[in-house]
Amino acid sequence: MTPEPQHATERCASSRVRRALGAVRVRDFAKSWNATAEERTASYPCNCYVAAPCETFLRAVDVEAPPEVMFRWLCQLKVAPYSYDWIDNRGRRSPRSLTPGAENLEPGQEFLLFWLVEFEPNHHITGVILPRFERVFGRPAVSYVVEPRGPERCRLVMRLDVAASSGFGRARRILLAYGDLIMARKQLLTLKRCAEQTAERHASN
Repeated sequence: MTPEPQHATERCASSRVRRALGAVRVRDFAKSWNATAEERTASYPCNCYVAAPCETFLRAVDVEAPPEVMFRWLCQLKVAPYSYDWIDNRGRRSPRSLTPGAENLEPGQEFLLFWLVEFEPNHHITGVILPRFERVFGRPAVSYVVEPRGPERCRLVMRLDVAASSGFGRARRILLAYGDLIMARKQLLTLKRCAEQTAERHASN
């Protein structure tokens, strides 16, 4: 058998390396959309609710609205998902006006797929998965955190921690990373837009 020429072998190896690096970049993008290096290493309230080993997913966005306005819109997650409504809200549009009473938070309340375990007004809401969804999603915990960036601006960060020790759990975790990226990105951008519109109305009054 004729040996493969050296340059052909090198090209093949180089191609495999590029594919591997590309896959890593895509995976990292799915795990950490728009998050800063500081946010990727920070501690969040949901850290306390998932045992190791776990995978962390981060999504973040800048918001041109005061922290308290952004937090009030986070409370709306008790009402609707604010993502792709045709997928996760049976086609009903998530409300674009604030629902009276949604800001009254108590541990044990449900939002999205989670029940509220702790919160700090104008700063964060944190939840763990509802038992009825564990079979599909495992046992993740989530924190939505509002970080002030001055009196009129803030940063909205969502962190999702997902435990997985079995082979099935690790595979599910990978699928969740890509699915959550699509849905959570849309959700954060929608909440951002709602908060900014509310802030604009307050400023014009």
